[in-house]
Amino acid sequence: MEQRKQEIIEKIISKAWEDVNYRKELLTDPIKAIEKLTGVKVAIPEGKTLVVNDQTDKSKIYVNIPAEPEIENMELSEEQLEAVAGGGHQIWGNFVVSLFPNLKDCITI
Repeated sequence: MEQRKQEIIEKIISKAWEDVNYRKELLTDPIKAIEKLTGVKVAIPEGKTLVVNDQTDKSKIYVNIPAEPEIENMELSEEQLEAVAGGGHQIWGNFVVSLFPNLKDCITI
């Protein structure tokens, strides 16, 4: 099931890269565009909307500010729990790198 969902997302992204008209449809009405392309139903939780941003301009570096995680509902691995208990910030490592892969290359220390 997860593999199939991954394949669907890859198909959407590939189509948006290849087809400017599809990219415009995806920006205008993402649910309709995804359902039309893939034949799957998109169900967004009540009170939420699906926002698609076009980040294909290679002359720009994009940074998305993610929603703050709901810590009380988050399950941590044993390693993460040990890091938190020891005052470490292990949780942020992969999270930051995955969200801002290009930004870290631009920071000079």
